[in-house]
Amino acid sequence: MKYLLIGWLIVFSLGCSTTSQQPALHDFGWSASVVPQQEQGRVLITVNAPTWLWDNRIRYRLLFASPSQVRFYGLDRWIASPPELFEQLLNSGGNTRNYALVVRLQSFEQQFDAPDRSRVILDFSVEAYSEDKKVGTREFHLQQPTKTPDAAGAISGFTDLSQQAVEKIQRWLEGLIAAES
Repeated sequence: MKYLLIGWLIVFSLGCSTTSQQPALHDFGWSASVVPQQEQGRVLITVNAPTWLWDNRIRYRLLFASPSQVRFYGLDRWIASPPELFEQLLNSGGNTRNYALVVRLQSFEQQFDAPDRSRVILDFSVEAYSEDKKVGTREFHLQQPTKTPDAAGAISGFTDLSQQAVEKIQRWLEGLIAAES
């Protein structure tokens, strides 16, 4: 009887460890087969970021309870780090008009103002180069409320915000072209 009980405990513990839920992986909702925009073998857009943004965890802060503590969702992750996803989106999503761009990603997180109210924040700067000469720099500070105050809201919000970032960068580059003319 004692060995039967031990056997059941082993089987139960093995069953629990193999059925633990793996994190769901997310991207911005576009095909992974997108080829980066290139000019003569070099990628036109590079994204740099602080060390802490180079992992695939989805970050959030509870501003109403502990604003200095960064937290992470346990069951949802990005398929790659935010800088990698953002770089792929920028390289695939827009015409840089032969400018090489250096993007510096500064923040990419969900912030909760209250338990039932959150927003996503995306702060970055862009430097545009033409023939290795810097032709412009611009800071971008984007944010929007999430549809739901959870991981799904963060993912949806970052998908929308990242697309807005592509559009804003393109409009800024169009202004640079007009100013050069």
